[in-house]
Amino acid sequence: MELSVVILNWNAAADTIRCVQAMAAWQTVQPTVWVVDNASTDDSVAAIAATCPQVRLLRNDENLGYAAGNNRGIAAALAHGDTPIMLQNNDAAIAEADVVRLLETLQTKPRVGFVAPLLFDTRQQGRLLAAGGRNIAFYINSHILKVSSEVDLQPVAYVPGTVMMGRAEVFRQVGLLDADYFFTGETPDLCRRAATQGYLTVVNPQAKAWHALADVSALRQTLYPYYLVRNRFLFVRKFYPRLKWGLYVFWSLYGLALALKLRFSGNLPAARAIQLGVRDGLRGQFGGQNERVLAVTTGKG
Repeated sequence: MELSVVILNWNAAADTIRCVQAMAAWQTVQPTVWVVDNASTDDSVAAIAATCPQVRLLRNDENLGYAAGNNRGIAAALAHGDTPIMLQNNDAAIAEADVVRLLETLQTKPRVGFVAPLLFDTRQQGRLLAAGGRNIAFYINSHILKVSSEVDLQPVAYVPGTVMMGRAEVFRQVGLLDADYFFTGETPDLCRRAATQGYLTVVNPQAKAWHALADVSALRQTLYPYYLVRNRFLFVRKFYPRLKWGLYVFWSLYGLALALKLRFSGNLPAARAIQLGVRDGLRGQFGGQNERVLAVTTGKG
C-alpha cells in the first residue's frame, strides 16, 4: 500500500527522526516521506539528513507556520503522484496497523475525503483528546470527546492535523491549507471546503494515534491563544458572511471575557495575546504574527 507522508519540523529533529524510523519498520505500507523543515535554528536539517537519508527533505528559509509549511510537502507529494497523503505532527505516533485502517477507509468509501484516527494523550493513554471536531464558528471547545458505538465511521466537521489522511484528488479539487491561518484553524477550513465538493470528513474509531502534548511554555501561553481566538474571525469571514457580525460579537465578547479572567489570575501575557487576537480578527489582520504577538505580550510592542 503506497502512501505519502508529510512531517513538519521546527527545532525538533529527535521527534522527527523517531517518526521516520518508526515508518521505516513498516511491512505493508510503503511510505514516501517528505520532511519540511520550517527554518529551524538548531542542527535539525543536518541531523535529519544524516540519520534519515531516505526522506525527501525540504527546507524553508523562514518559519511559514503550520499551514504553509505543510503545503510545501503536500505540493511535493501531489507532484509525485496520486497516492493518499497523511499529515503527521512529529510529536504524534501511529502504528502501521492503524495507518492501514485509514487507507482502507479511503479505498472502500469513495465519498470520504479525509479520515483520521481517535487521538489519545501519550502520557495518559486512556485519555481521549479528540474524535474529530465540530464547527469552529459555533463551538468554543470544538474537539469531540465521545465516540458513537453505532457507526463504523463517525462523520465530523473536521479532523485535527495532528494525524490526518486525505485523497490526493481532494487536495487537487479544493486546494491546500489556507496560509492566512498560519497556525490552528486550517484543517477545519480545508474540511469545510471539501464538504462543499461533496466529500465527507470522518473518524475511524478502529484506528488510534497518540499525541504528546507540549509542556506549557511562554510561547504556547501566548501564540496559541492568540491564533486560536483570531482565526475564528477568519473562519467566520470566509464561510458565514451573512452571520458575520453576530458571530464577531460572540467571539469578541468571549475573547475579552477570557482575557479579563486571565488578567485577574495573573497571566497578563496570555490576556494581552487574546486581546490582540480579537483586535486583529476584527481588523482582518491575518497570516503569521509571531513577532508582533511576542512584542505585545512582553510589553515591548
